Amino acid sequence: MNISSFLIYCFIVTFTPGPTNIVILSTVHNSGTAKAMKYTYGATAAFGLLLLMSAVLNTMVIPKILIFMQIIGSLYMLYLAYQIFKMGPSEPSLNRSASFKSGFLMQFLNPKVVLFTMTVLPSFVLPYYSAIAAVTISVGVITLIGFLAFITWVLSGTISKKFLRRNEKIVNILMALFLVYSVIMIWI
Repeated sequence: MNISSFLIYCFIVTFTPGPTNIVILSTVHNSGTAKAMKYTYGATAAFGLLLLMSAVLNTMVIPKILIFMQIIGSLYMLYLAYQIFKMGPSEPSLNRSASFKSGFLMQFLNPKVVLFTMTVLPSFVLPYYSAIAAVTISVGVITLIGFLAFITWVLSGTISKKFLRRNEKIVNILMALFLVYSVIMIWI
């Protein structure tokens, strides 16, 4: 296995903007770091679970499941974009639900995460390692990388919170547009 390619792939996919990272940034912006951390813990737990499921079921994935996930995930991301767009300074409605549970559930509806978790193990790990210990260690390493990516977004939001507050409407519009862009990219 080419470990450097594997790690580069994991870092690029998890650290680049995606629905979960955008919601984390929005949560820090509107509800603070503590609320964002609850969401992050849920997102990390689901990320690890999805990787475990991929390790077990990677050969049984039917393309219709992917289409279903794309449709449901796209609709949910458009809903989040709308909630962020309409959010005003006194109205943090989206982030009232920024909890462990919502972070956990978002991962199952996030096409970027679902596609990543279904491809990373079969592409980089399983062709070279089949032992349960090796696959488990790989799942742990990838989950840790994902957690570090989420924490990076929490810290970025925390550090830039004053700037985000001063430009709240513009920031909300941009985050909503990034989510809409993510939906478009799913279908291209």
